[in-house]
Amino acid sequence: MNKGLTLIELLVSMTMLSLTITGVVSIFTATVSGQERSLASQEMLDQSSYVVEYMSRILRMAKKDTEGACLGDLTLNYSKNINSDTIRFLSYHDQCYEFRLDTENNKLQERKSSDNTATNFPDYWTDLTSDELQVLSFIIGSDDSWDENDDLQPRITLFFEIKGNRAGLKPEEQPVLNLQTTVSQRNLDVVY
Repeated sequence: MNKGLTLIELLVSMTMLSLTITGVVSIFTATVSGQERSLASQEMLDQSSYVVEYMSRILRMAKKDTEGACLGDLTLNYSKNINSDTIRFLSYHDQCYEFRLDTENNKLQERKSSDNTATNFPDYWTDLTSDELQVLSFIIGSDDSWDENDDLQPRITLFFEIKGNRAGLKPEEQPVLNLQTTVSQRNLDVVY
Protein backbone atom coordinates (compact mmCIF):
# COMPACT_ATOMS: atom_id res chain seq x y z
CA MET A 1 0.00 0.00 0.00
CA ASN A 2 1.34 3.33 -1.09
CA LYS A 3 0.99 6.03 1.60
CA GLY A 4 1.12 9.69 0.57
CA LEU A 5 -0.60 12.97 1.01
CA THR A 6 -3.70 13.93 -0.77
CA LEU A 7 -4.01 17.29 -2.40
CA ILE A 8 -6.38 18.50 0.32
CA GLU A 9 -4.02 17.42 3.09
CA LEU A 10 -1.15 19.21 1.36
CA LEU A 11 -3.19 22.40 0.94
CA VAL A 12 -4.32 22.34 4.58
CA SER A 13 -0.77 21.84 5.86
CA MET A 14 0.59 24.64 3.61
CA THR A 15 -2.18 26.98 4.80
CA MET A 16 -1.42 26.18 8.45
CA LEU A 17 2.31 26.74 7.85
CA SER A 18 1.58 30.07 6.09
CA LEU A 19 -0.63 31.25 8.96
CA THR A 20 2.01 30.26 11.50
CA ILE A 21 4.79 32.06 9.61
CA THR A 22 2.59 35.15 9.14
CA GLY A 23 1.82 35.22 12.88
CA VAL A 24 5.49 34.87 13.84
CA VAL A 25 6.54 37.63 11.40
CA SER A 26 3.77 39.91 12.71
CA ILE A 27 4.86 39.38 16.31
CA PHE A 28 8.51 39.95 15.37
CA THR A 29 7.64 43.18 13.48
CA ALA A 30 5.52 44.46 16.37
CA THR A 31 8.33 43.66 18.82
CA VAL A 32 10.94 45.50 16.74
CA SER A 33 8.60 48.48 16.33
CA GLY A 34 7.88 48.55 20.07
CA GLN A 35 11.57 48.37 20.85
CA GLU A 36 12.24 51.27 18.46
CA ARG A 37 9.58 53.39 20.20
CA SER A 38 10.97 52.41 23.60
CA LEU A 39 14.50 53.39 22.57
CA ALA A 40 13.21 56.72 21.18
CA SER A 41 11.43 57.42 24.47
CA GLN A 42 14.49 56.51 26.51
CA GLU A 43 16.76 58.68 24.39
CA MET A 44 14.33 61.60 24.65
CA LEU A 45 14.15 61.20 28.44
CA ASP A 46 17.95 61.02 28.75
CA GLN A 47 18.57 64.13 26.67
CA SER A 48 15.70 66.06 28.25
CA SER A 49 16.92 65.19 31.72
CA TYR A 50 20.43 66.34 30.86
CA VAL A 51 19.27 69.66 29.38
CA VAL A 52 16.91 70.45 32.26
CA GLU A 53 19.57 69.60 34.84
CA TYR A 54 22.23 71.64 33.00
CA MET A 55 19.99 74.70 32.71
CA SER A 56 18.72 74.36 36.28
CA ARG A 57 22.21 74.16 37.72
CA ILE A 58 23.37 77.29 35.91
CA LEU A 59 20.18 79.22 36.72
CA ARG A 60 20.38 78.15 40.37
CA MET A 61 23.88 79.62 40.61
CA ALA A 62 22.96 82.92 38.92
CA LYS A 63 23.39 86.13 40.87
CA LYS A 64 22.00 89.63 40.90
CA ASP A 65 23.41 92.00 38.27
CA THR A 66 24.55 94.74 40.67
CA GLU A 67 26.16 96.77 37.86
CA GLY A 68 23.34 96.41 35.33
CA ALA A 69 25.82 95.53 32.56
CA CYS A 70 24.19 92.21 31.70
CA LEU A 71 20.49 92.83 32.33
CA GLY A 72 20.38 96.62 32.18
CA ASP A 73 18.60 96.84 35.55
CA LEU A 74 20.17 96.70 39.00
CA THR A 75 17.11 95.04 40.56
CA LEU A 76 16.90 92.02 38.26
CA ASN A 77 18.17 88.48 38.75
CA TYR A 78 16.81 87.22 35.43
CA SER A 79 15.50 88.92 32.33
CA LYS A 80 13.20 87.33 29.76
CA ASN A 81 12.09 88.55 26.36
CA ILE A 82 8.52 89.41 25.43
CA ASN A 83 7.85 85.95 23.93
CA SER A 84 9.13 84.29 27.14
CA ASP A 85 11.41 81.97 25.16
CA THR A 86 14.77 83.61 25.96
CA ILE A 87 16.25 84.21 29.39
CA ARG A 88 19.33 86.26 30.29
CA PHE A 89 21.16 86.28 33.62
CA LEU A 90 24.54 86.82 35.24
CA SER A 91 26.31 83.58 36.14
CA TYR A 92 28.36 83.02 39.27
CA HIS A 93 31.45 83.23 37.01
CA ASP A 94 30.45 86.85 36.23
CA GLN A 95 29.50 85.99 32.66
CA CYS A 96 26.33 87.17 31.00
CA TYR A 97 24.37 84.05 29.86
CA GLU A 98 21.38 83.48 27.60
CA PHE A 99 19.22 80.42 26.96
CA ARG A 100 16.69 80.43 24.13
CA LEU A 101 14.51 78.32 21.89
CA ASP A 102 15.59 78.40 18.25
CA THR A 103 12.13 78.14 16.69
CA GLU A 104 13.57 77.58 13.22
CA ASN A 105 15.36 74.36 14.19
CA ASN A 106 13.37 73.49 17.36
CA LYS A 107 16.47 73.37 19.55
CA LEU A 108 17.40 74.81 22.90
CA GLN A 109 20.52 76.94 22.65
CA GLU A 110 22.87 78.90 24.86
CA ARG A 111 25.47 81.59 24.51
CA LYS A 112 27.66 83.36 27.01
CA SER A 113 29.44 86.65 26.97
CA SER A 114 33.18 86.83 27.45
CA ASP A 115 32.57 89.07 30.48
CA ASN A 116 29.68 90.37 32.60
CA THR A 117 28.23 92.61 29.87
CA ALA A 118 25.60 91.94 27.24
CA THR A 119 27.70 93.67 24.58
CA ASN A 120 30.26 90.86 24.29
CA PHE A 121 28.00 87.99 23.27
CA PRO A 122 29.34 85.90 20.37
CA ASP A 123 27.46 85.97 17.05
CA TYR A 124 26.69 82.26 17.30
CA TRP A 125 24.56 80.08 19.58
CA THR A 126 25.52 76.61 20.86
CA ASP A 127 22.90 73.85 20.62
CA LEU A 128 21.96 72.10 23.85
CA THR A 129 19.74 69.50 22.18
CA SER A 130 20.56 67.10 19.37
CA ASP A 131 18.76 66.42 16.10
CA GLU A 132 17.01 63.50 17.85
CA LEU A 133 14.80 65.99 19.73
CA GLN A 134 12.44 68.76 18.73
CA VAL A 135 11.73 71.33 21.40
CA LEU A 136 8.25 72.49 20.47
CA SER A 137 7.99 75.08 23.21
CA PHE A 138 10.15 76.63 25.92
CA ILE A 139 8.34 79.07 28.16
CA ILE A 140 9.73 80.98 31.08
CA GLY A 141 6.88 81.12 33.57
CA SER A 142 5.44 84.35 34.80
CA ASP A 143 5.60 85.03 38.49
CA ASP A 144 5.02 88.58 39.66
CA SER A 145 7.80 88.39 42.23
CA TRP A 146 10.49 86.58 40.30
CA ASP A 147 12.43 89.66 39.18
CA GLU A 148 11.60 92.27 41.79
CA ASN A 149 13.78 93.51 44.58
CA ASP A 150 11.55 91.95 47.24
CA ASP A 151 14.01 90.17 49.58
CA LEU A 152 12.45 86.81 48.67
CA GLN A 153 14.23 83.80 47.30
CA PRO A 154 14.45 84.34 43.51
CA ARG A 155 12.83 81.56 41.53
CA ILE A 156 11.89 80.84 37.98
CA THR A 157 9.60 78.25 36.39
CA LEU A 158 10.46 76.69 33.04
CA PHE A 159 8.03 74.81 30.81
CA PHE A 160 9.20 72.48 28.03
CA GLU A 161 7.33 70.55 25.34
CA ILE A 162 9.69 68.10 23.69
CA LYS A 163 9.05 65.64 20.88
CA GLY A 164 11.30 62.85 19.65
CA ASN A 165 12.73 63.03 16.15
CA ARG A 166 14.16 59.54 15.74
CA ALA A 167 14.72 58.24 12.25
CA GLY A 168 12.64 55.20 11.37
CA LEU A 169 9.57 56.24 13.35
CA LYS A 170 6.52 57.87 11.86
CA PRO A 171 5.70 61.36 13.16
CA GLU A 172 2.67 60.07 15.06
CA GLU A 173 4.85 57.39 16.74
CA GLN A 174 7.39 59.91 18.07
CA PRO A 175 7.23 60.26 21.87
CA VAL A 176 6.16 63.61 23.37
CA LEU A 177 7.17 64.91 26.79
CA ASN A 178 5.89 67.90 28.75
CA LEU A 179 8.19 69.08 31.54
CA GLN A 180 7.93 71.78 34.14
CA THR A 181 10.58 72.68 36.68
CA THR A 182 10.98 75.50 39.16
CA VAL A 183 14.48 76.62 40.05
CA SER A 184 15.19 78.74 43.10
CA GLN A 185 18.35 80.77 43.07
CA ARG A 186 20.94 79.79 45.64
CA ASN A 187 21.74 83.38 46.62
CA LEU A 188 19.08 85.35 48.46
CA ASP A 189 17.64 88.39 46.75
CA VAL A 190 18.90 90.92 49.26
CA VAL A 191 19.41 94.64 48.92
CA TYR A 192 23.12 95.40 48.48
